[in-house]
Amino acid sequence: MSILHKEIASIRQDYALSSLSESDVLPDPIHQFSKWFQEAMTSEVTEPTAMVLSTCDQQGRPSSRVVLLKDIKPEGLSFFTNYESRKGQELLANPYASVLFFWPELQRQVRIEAQVERLAALDSDAYFAIRPRGSQIGAIASPQSRLLKDRMELENLVKEVEDRFTNEQHIPRPIHWGGFLLSPTRVEFWQGRSSRLHDRVVYEKQESTWKIMRIAP
Repeated sequence: MSILHKEIASIRQDYALSSLSESDVLPDPIHQFSKWFQEAMTSEVTEPTAMVLSTCDQQGRPSSRVVLLKDIKPEGLSFFTNYESRKGQELLANPYASVLFFWPELQRQVRIEAQVERLAALDSDAYFAIRPRGSQIGAIASPQSRLLKDRMELENLVKEVEDRFTNEQHIPRPIHWGGFLLSPTRVEFWQGRSSRLHDRVVYEKQESTWKIMRIAP
């Protein structure tokens, strides 16, 4: 075993802040997620909206990245991106994804498996309209996930868009940018416990109802 391996292997944190049982949770996983999310906000978690989004290409090869949650709807969670990016193209070709929230301050994780669909254009328009102007310009200018010659190429693209809209107060949403809705089929709420004997409560979609069960850590 290498010295570095020994250092990594010796890292330990015991979890003892809270517990979770099937009787603690709400009948609907979106309501339960909203409850935990509010607790994360109240606890001043560093990045409560950050979620690891995993998608697969048509050969089944996965890729992951951090995106930001932007809305909690009765039917699921939404976020926004460039539809022509790698994640956008993978979701359009294979409309299934998983997301992971990790809130270490609360010793909690939420894992969600979901079907994915585009948000309605009106929803994407409404969110784009309230973004900071710089973010609007960046969404238009950046050919997300494409090769760039260097940083200057990106800055030149941004300047071109800035110049185009210099005298315009309103910047319209580009057609290649918008939202996705994640409609959960399985949701796991994970609460860290001592000795790695964590609490894991899972919801599985069964037609119009949810089955709630505990699984082993």
